[in-house]
Amino acid sequence: MKPESHKRTLVGTVVADKAAKTVTVMVTRRYRHPLYKKMVTTHKKYLAHDEQDVYKVGDRVRIRECAPVSARKRWLVVAKITRGEES
Repeated sequence: MKPESHKRTLVGTVVADKAAKTVTVMVTRRYRHPLYKKMVTTHKKYLAHDEQDVYKVGDRVRIRECAPVSARKRWLVVAKITRGEES
């Protein structure tokens, strides 16, 4: 079993909070294409566990991988970095 410090962490934006105790976090990654040398932006969505339902759409959060919580949830929301825009 890996120690807590070796688990991957990612930073992303909450794009959905409709499910109970779950938020959908979109992580954006930019890298230079190896052949064409152009900057490429990719997005990936992760389902993350939010026990108290405190994170809302637009919040910038840090997520950490964890043991599977459900069929598709393998990430845990660790902290809120910035708050989203109030609607």
